[in-house]
Amino acid sequence: MRRLTEPPTDAVPDLALLASLRRVIQPGSLRPAGGAPYFTEGQTVTWHYGAWSDVLRVVRDDPRGLVAWLPPGSERLTAVPRDGKGLRERSLAERAALATAREYDMVVSRWQGPGLLRIAPTGVPWSLWYFRDETGVFEGHYLNLELVHERPVDGNARVHTRDLVLDLWLENGETWLKDADELDASIQAGWCTAEQGAVIRDIAEQARREQVDPRVWPLDEGWEDWRPPSEWDQPLTLPASVLEAVSNSGAPVRRTGETSPT
Repeated sequence: MRRLTEPPTDAVPDLALLASLRRVIQPGSLRPAGGAPYFTEGQTVTWHYGAWSDVLRVVRDDPRGLVAWLPPGSERLTAVPRDGKGLRERSLAERAALATAREYDMVVSRWQGPGLLRIAPTGVPWSLWYFRDETGVFEGHYLNLELVHERPVDGNARVHTRDLVLDLWLENGETWLKDADELDASIQAGWCTAEQGAVIRDIAEQARREQVDPRVWPLDEGWEDWRPPSEWDQPLTLPASVLEAVSNSGAPVRRTGETSPT
């Protein structure tokens, strides 16, 4: 990570250039998030990064954005290389090449570590993740760059986006840029173009300028101290329909411990 000390630039990202990165596996037409009908408190929703999926419980949903809780131990669908070699054992170039070629299975595993609060402000290409340690003490904000959220027109309880590799970490009044080297490797592997990479970097500047430095919602509302009701810490299960849609798309789906079907 690199600590950012200089003021953010006034770059305005052209989000239209990222349209080709959007990948939606689940069926149905989508609409921009932020308008009615809204999810209800306590409702379970699935949060999709392409084929990757998590299941969360709604804390609040209104015109400002979605606030949702990911309980510890909840099921999630993630990509695992078919050859069994872990991502941490690979170079950045190898990881990027795998993502580009999609040489992986989709595996149902579980969220590791403490529960996580996620907030997706309406109409912006990022979400904020509130990390705590095992004792519940707040550690910092993870600002995940991702495509602007969309939702099914039919009201199905899903949100759709796509991770954009680059992230910001906010801790003790400092802002750190994370995974810039991974974005460079992704460009080299063809996951995105150099022009799209420049747009993603501009989004990081926009987030600093419009979200981080002025401390606008949700950073001004005290979510660092929020705690879920005790019954909300029960792990959630991915709907069978989510797994079925991914499998129907041609991506092998299995559970942790099962052998790859290919």
